[in-house]
Amino acid sequence: MNWQKASGYNRRALVEASISRYKRIISPELKSRHPDAQHTEAMIGVDILNQMFDLGRPVTERIG
Repeated sequence: MNWQKASGYNRRALVEASISRYKRIISPELKSRHPDAQHTEAMIGVDILNQMFDLGRPVTERIG
């Protein structure tokens, strides 16, 4: 477990899972060829994913 913390393995695994999720839900490749258009396309996809996650996230309220 210590080597995972020291090397940043857990962070890397989370990033890889996020990229995999993005590719499965949105698309495995960008359709645009121009870098600016690719950036816009990726930001739209990320916004869509965030909206989907917000729908599934529970709303919590502190009591007392």
